Amino acid sequence: MTAPFALANPRNAAVAALLVMLALLPLYTALTGNTFVMTLFTRVLILAIAAGSLNLIMGYGGMVSFGHAVYLGLGGYAIGILAKEGINAGLLQWPVAIAVSALFALVVGALSLRTRGVYFIMITLAFAQMVYYVAIGLERYGGDDGLTIRSRSTFGMVDLNNKTLFYYLCFAILIANIYLIARLVNSRFGLVIQGVRSNERRMRAIGFAVFRYKLVCFVIAGALCGLAGALLANHTNFISPAMMFWTRSGDLMVMVVLGGLATPFGPLIGTVTFLLLEEALSRVTEYPGLFLGPALLLVAIYLHGGIEGLLARRAR
Repeated sequence: MTAPFALANPRNAAVAALLVMLALLPLYTALTGNTFVMTLFTRVLILAIAAGSLNLIMGYGGMVSFGHAVYLGLGGYAIGILAKEGINAGLLQWPVAIAVSALFALVVGALSLRTRGVYFIMITLAFAQMVYYVAIGLERYGGDDGLTIRSRSTFGMVDLNNKTLFYYLCFAILIANIYLIARLVNSRFGLVIQGVRSNERRMRAIGFAVFRYKLVCFVIAGALCGLAGALLANHTNFISPAMMFWTRSGDLMVMVVLGGLATPFGPLIGTVTFLLLEEALSRVTEYPGLFLGPALLLVAIYLHGGIEGLLARRAR
């Protein structure tokens, strides 16, 4: 198939249209004055980064972590705690957020990756809940009520209080995140991770250090989600233990499955669909979950491979 025809298939056309729409969204906001749309889609971009990091371990690696939102919380709390103590330099805050998330992922992975199936799921959930209750006990940093961040991260002349600038920063990080994960999963390292997902016993018999590969992958995913947490804290100017509650991890899993497991743009498509559907339903009913739940159940049953998988099948 020639390149022009390949670009015109439904999947590629939908992805291209979505990226163009996201790139031009600030222009629409400037013309209409509808700032809420930019606020909503900034959140979409940030959570798409978090969903992409979960897709790395769950979609490509077969590691179903039910506590992945803990890294959102850790990244956010790193920003909030440093800001509370008077440290607003982004060149210090953001590396700390990434490092803390990566270190915690190293500890969790070192313990949980020795198990499989439901045991792995429950251990990741237990660690996330443990950090959740620790955050509730941090009275100096708001406890259960959360902590207001009075100043966004500072990067010299770069003003993150500019909503358009911050939006494009999130957009650039999302594109870099998608590119990084795509390169990673198509490298020798990524092929080993996918081989482990398919048949771990065979990969171990061949001679690969399966545990080490999975642990590195787990730490990378935690670090990327910690970066998303830093962005989310700057976006909302607020952090709370709710950022890492198990239901937020469930939301991230839904976004990944809805968009398409083990697909490069699936997490972004799933995040956009999920959050827009949630926003639309919340405007017509006080209980959007009553309608959102059955809709997602139907998608899980009938749309194998998620939305991106459906578009790819139509292209074939």
